[in-house]
Amino acid sequence: MDEILISYFLTPFTSEEFYQFHHESDLALNEVYTYVSKIFDNQEQLYEQSVNLAKHLYEQSTHPKIKGGEFYTVYFKDCILDGETLDAVGLFKSENKDTFLKVLHENDNFNLQSEKGINIKKLDKGCLIFNKEQESGYVVAVVDNTGRGVEARYWLDDFLHVRRRQDAYTNTQNLMTLAKNFITQEMPKEFEVSKADQIGLLNKSLDFFKAKDEFAIDDFTNEVMTEPEIIEKFRQYKKRSEDENGISIDNQFPVSEAARKKQQRSFKRVIRLDKKIQIVISGNRQNIEQGTDEKGKFYKVYYTEENASLN
Repeated sequence: MDEILISYFLTPFTSEEFYQFHHESDLALNEVYTYVSKIFDNQEQLYEQSVNLAKHLYEQSTHPKIKGGEFYTVYFKDCILDGETLDAVGLFKSENKDTFLKVLHENDNFNLQSEKGINIKKLDKGCLIFNKEQESGYVVAVVDNTGRGVEARYWLDDFLHVRRRQDAYTNTQNLMTLAKNFITQEMPKEFEVSKADQIGLLNKSLDFFKAKDEFAIDDFTNEVMTEPEIIEKFRQYKKRSEDENGISIDNQFPVSEAARKKQQRSFKRVIRLDKKIQIVISGNRQNIEQGTDEKGKFYKVYYTEENASLN
């Protein structure tokens, strides 16, 4: 049973994205942070504080779209995080029941029975709170697999009240998102830029993050944006985005490969022409030439070698 429960509770935690508890005025007023701190201070407090945690969860679950279910508080010893051995407290909630068939072999006959139960391969909601960085809200991993909207956000925002931890993963994710939005949304407002130019800048951004172990804002702007006017607009856009979204992106940080791989999937590098023509640009922007003649608008592509896949 121990192996089954450990698999059910811990297997879903595969992301390298971490959070930390916070509160607008005083971290000690974050209920989950306070109850979990008492458990770390004295493991004999586990049951008493689990009752407090369950009550707090109930108080945050009054919306009619939020499902009921079972709530678990678990103490884990000797967890490994970034090579460090730590204790952790796990909070888990199961909301959905699956139908299972049970086959009974009795008196040379087979009987089928159906039962409702928890699918141990589908954890609905969970979090792992590692006993590290207590003063800044611990290191918290979160799983939420039950939809979007009110029924999903209450776990993160209302119950746990966490925000993304300021680490390499979050910095990489936020900066790549910022660069993509600046190139695709902001630049056309300020500069005359073609779709091919935008894709060229997206490619340069991706190449920068692939090549660098350490991000530095000056290196990035000089190598990717290059033009002083564009660099200045990018810095202004970064400051404005931080203020509007209540975040801070460091100007220097280690690049997270996991965040880079995740974010690069959102970098669309396709030019769609009319209804059935697509140009995918994943290499040198200089090989694409755009123009207009008596027949209309055109793209001209220069290449050295052709490899066609017709299957």
